[in-house]
Amino acid sequence: MVETQPVRRATNSGPGRLLIAVYLLFAIAATSRAGLQIATRFDEAPVAYLLSALAALIYIVAAVGLARAGHTGRRVALACCSLELVGVVAVGILSLADRELFPDETVWSQFGSGYGYIPLVLPVLGLFWLWRTRRDPA
Repeated sequence: MVETQPVRRATNSGPGRLLIAVYLLFAIAATSRAGLQIATRFDEAPVAYLLSALAALIYIVAAVGLARAGHTGRRVALACCSLELVGVVAVGILSLADRELFPDETVWSQFGSGYGYIPLVLPVLGLFWLWRTRRDPA
C-alpha cells in the first residue's frame, strides 16, 4: 500500500494567474490614484486618500501572496483577502451612511462602485480560489 501526500493545487496556476493579474492591475490603479491624491489634495480628504493607499498596499501584498503559492504565501493572501473584504464592506456601508465622512471617494467607497464593484467581488474570488486550492483530504 502506497501512502500519498495530500495534494495542494498552486494558487498561481490556472485561473489563479488571472486573479493575480487583476490584483496587480488594481494595485497599480489604487497606488496611482492614492499617490496623486495624497501629493496634490491630501488636506481635502486625508482619510479617504489614506484608505485608498491602504487598499493599494493590500492589493500588492495579496498579489504577492497568491503568486508565491507556498504555505506562507497562502496565509498572507488569506489575511489580505479577508482584510480587504472587511474593509470594502465597512467603507462601503460608512460611505453610504455618512457621505460627509468621505468628502472624496476611496477605492472602496460605495462598495467599489467607481471601479465597477470589482473591489467587492475581488476578495470573494480570492477567498474562493484559496479554498479551491486548499490541500485535498487524502
